[in-house]
Amino acid sequence: MSPALATAAPPQAEAAIGSTRQSEEWAWPAVTERVYIPALVVAALATALVAIGWTNRWGGEGFVGSWKSLRVVVVGPISLVVIGMILVVERLRPAQIRPRFARGYRQDLLYAVFNAVIVLPLVTALTLSFSAIVTKMFPWIIIPRIGIVPRWVVIVAIFVVMDGCNWYVHLANHRIQMLWRFHELHHSQEDLNVLTVFRTHPLIHVSYLLALIPGVMLVSNGALPTALLVGYGCIVAFAHSNTNLGFGFLGRILVSPNYHRIHHRLVGPQDVNLGFALTVWDQLFHRAVFPTSETIRIDTGLPGRPLIVEQMGTRPNLLRVFAIQLMAPFRPTEVSFKPPSIRNPALRWFEERDQRAGDRDSRSAVEPGAAEGSR
Repeated sequence: MSPALATAAPPQAEAAIGSTRQSEEWAWPAVTERVYIPALVVAALATALVAIGWTNRWGGEGFVGSWKSLRVVVVGPISLVVIGMILVVERLRPAQIRPRFARGYRQDLLYAVFNAVIVLPLVTALTLSFSAIVTKMFPWIIIPRIGIVPRWVVIVAIFVVMDGCNWYVHLANHRIQMLWRFHELHHSQEDLNVLTVFRTHPLIHVSYLLALIPGVMLVSNGALPTALLVGYGCIVAFAHSNTNLGFGFLGRILVSPNYHRIHHRLVGPQDVNLGFALTVWDQLFHRAVFPTSETIRIDTGLPGRPLIVEQMGTRPNLLRVFAIQLMAPFRPTEVSFKPPSIRNPALRWFEERDQRAGDRDSRSAVEPGAAEGSR
């Protein structure tokens, strides 16, 4: 066979090859225009952790028992009573005057129910799986029983180091775009309140698994009592409340609502006051901004509203906003030269809905007879 005949290809084949190459060249950009790939990596990691935990029977720990213990900490009787009391204080001494059933409160209540039903089992699975993996892969990090050290010293050490790990991860959530895409939901609240503590994306808990390491290291010497974990959660919830309250001289140690509100401020850097329960980490790394009379009533939220929030539009649509917010981390990264309607399709939906409502109101005002006939 002639070499020319062996290497030549018909025009149709050349066209097919060219089409295949072109599709390969455009396939990846097409995907990245529709989805943010690093967010899928976080979702895949969470799925892998749950699968590993399930396969290994959660490292020998009882899943149901651990889930019930976590539920006691997050939405147990004591936690619910404390949250209820804080809601009352928010009415008696608010930092900002708001309607009794503001949209932000209703949206955060939806997140609270979502956490109690869906997120708690997920966090339990991630916790058990991660702890089992760390114990198996790095058994040398587990500190054996130290008889001369009192148990309360160990508990204090776990608490402090755990809070420090939470601080470090919190900073990473503000600095690393992949993590910020999940964390920005928490910062989108413009009606900051005690229920905002539940306003978190389920997959954000993957990053906070780091805070489990101190407990894994010192588990042979003691574990954090449930009462202490409940107290920790209540302090974090109280810090998000719409209350004009502090801790007096203890405000230099414990995170108060007036202190934490600065972290959620609308104007100014938000990578300050990152502490969960203790302010010492902010002070140690020069990120503490203590409250003044000017900061108590500052507005909160995200500048420019890059994320759809319930305060948009003339009427709320809480379930739709909820679904959009949970899917938001997977949206493509915004391109500055694109118009807002392209950058954020959900915002266009709100604008079109309000425009339709405005047109109906205008027609009703101009043609009252027609409006009555339509009813």
